[in-house]
Amino acid sequence: MIADGEGMPSPYVEFGREEWRALRAEMPLSLTPDDLEALRGLNDRTDFAEVEEVYLPLARLIGLFAAADGRLRDAVGAFLGDPVAPTPFVIGIAGSVAVGKSTVARLVRTLLARGPGEPKVELVTTDGFLYPNATLAERGLMNRKGFPESYDRRALLGFVSAVKAGAAELSVPVYDPLSYDIVPEARQVVRRPDILIVEGLNVLQTARPGGLALSDLFDFSIYVDARVNDARQWYIDRFFALRRTVFTDERSFFHPYARVDPDEAAAYAERMWREINEVNLVANILPTRERATLVLCKDHDHRIHRVRLRRI
Repeated sequence: MIADGEGMPSPYVEFGREEWRALRAEMPLSLTPDDLEALRGLNDRTDFAEVEEVYLPLARLIGLFAAADGRLRDAVGAFLGDPVAPTPFVIGIAGSVAVGKSTVARLVRTLLARGPGEPKVELVTTDGFLYPNATLAERGLMNRKGFPESYDRRALLGFVSAVKAGAAELSVPVYDPLSYDIVPEARQVVRRPDILIVEGLNVLQTARPGGLALSDLFDFSIYVDARVNDARQWYIDRFFALRRTVFTDERSFFHPYARVDPDEAAAYAERMWREINEVNLVANILPTRERATLVLCKDHDHRIHRVRLRRI
């Protein structure tokens, strides 16, 4: 157990890469170089060393949590004298824009699905629960996209509640990063997974007094952490990488920024970070970090260098 900056006991125990790597045990590596390339996000630097040293121990730990959850369910069934039906094990993944949440989520999904027992694993991002741009514009929220109020939180909570209740089939809206909007009529279908991963900026937020929070339904949660200044630089670097690729498509919402002067593009990216993403991070996302089961701590090189695991 470690202490925080004020000498109070911390609920977390902290591991360096070497210590954490030793906890992999016999967890198999089921990825190929092509798999990893397909799973990595734009500008992401995750390599095989990081998969072996960070993600394989993490996949093993999640498997142990899921097994313990099953034993607890059986204990409740024994207490009631009536078996309790299995329900999906739900994982939440949170963190700032540009820290690599999506890569973490895809890697965890793939390693779990190919791991012991080969469970059925579904991944849903909260982007699908953003209000459509027309609704955001009507409510004056286009410049607060990604803030808690820009999501249909009731629909998101209802979806995860239904998954936990064992619904046979559910569908959720689909978000298109190219158009920067919800795709009309498109749906992602989720059919009774063994494990559900929910990835998004604000998934660890608490509820209003007397209410139920999305995070109350998680069996395990991960926060992808980084210094604010590092996240800022990664955001700007990613913006320029997108400017050279996705933004060149005329269908892209941000297509105009593929053609403007680089200085103008840089000024726009800096303003987007300072006025929207950093404000959201500091006010809404970062305060939820201490609620996570596990924190992946990234250094300025975008690689995970420490892992914090909740013990109390």
